[in-house]
Amino acid sequence: MIEIKNLTKKYGNHVAVDNISFTVEKGEILGFLGPNGAGKSTTMNIITGYLPSTEGTVTIDGYDILEQPFEAKKRIGYLPEQPPLYMEMTVAEYLDFVMKIKKVKQKGKSHIDDIMSLVQIGDVKNRLIKNLSKGYRQRVGLAQALIGNPEVLILDEPTVGLDPKQIIDIRNVIKDLGKEHTIILSSHILPEVSAICERVIIINKGKIAAIDTPENLSQALTNERKLIVRVAGEEKQVMKCIQELEGVRNVEVQGQEEPDAIDYIIESEPGIDIRKPLFYVLSKNQFPILMLKPLTLSLEEIFLQLITSEKEVINSDSNI
Repeated sequence: MIEIKNLTKKYGNHVAVDNISFTVEKGEILGFLGPNGAGKSTTMNIITGYLPSTEGTVTIDGYDILEQPFEAKKRIGYLPEQPPLYMEMTVAEYLDFVMKIKKVKQKGKSHIDDIMSLVQIGDVKNRLIKNLSKGYRQRVGLAQALIGNPEVLILDEPTVGLDPKQIIDIRNVIKDLGKEHTIILSSHILPEVSAICERVIIINKGKIAAIDTPENLSQALTNERKLIVRVAGEEKQVMKCIQELEGVRNVEVQGQEEPDAIDYIIESEPGIDIRKPLFYVLSKNQFPILMLKPLTLSLEEIFLQLITSEKEVINSDSNI
């Protein structure tokens, strides 16, 4: 649905975006992350046609954003960090105005009503935008991006400045929109990206530092396999069973979270999956496994490690 090839943006001698390429598939929610000044806002402005690139191309559903701007932009809904709202208009007046500006052909009132219902602003449609809360203004901004039912949504910090309840509400709306739209979501709230997005791009100093699922990035960065397992049984006997298992590099006690059970962190040799052998040996010795899950880096840890280290760029995407 979205294809970016060799995108570069220069301001004099400063390279804001440095020869990046990636694709976003139809129906995907992609997280776009980077520290301040990394080039992510510039990239999003180029994708939406607000800025021209110095080099490279952006195509939306096969249409080049520079050579076929009308067709490409027709397929994009954009919510910038500061929504382009007219404070003296009511919500309904504003959305009707946006529909006319975009030259949308859908039936006016029914189309607007559908969008207001989707983002849950029908109860404030006759109120002046200046009198709305920050949360409702964000919803109105999201509604204007949805006018014309574009296939692609570009959302830049959609929950900035919202309280926890408003963040959850907007997050749920975005998840619902992901069922029908291709979405690029830029956010500095990393748990939000992890909760919403199927794949993430991390950009640093104008270059792509990583692109993959958070789970795959975690595994690639740690270069080791760790499990946390909760086992009911006597600690020394359980430790002995695990330590004697082939492929186990190290075992340590994590702590006790429930009665008569202990959490262990197990590190295996590279390339060895010990989950089945672990199950068999503990079952044979009648030590029930109450919990077992991979011990992975959080998205925050991945982000910090990538932007502060000198490691090679991680690229799990063959399209780059």
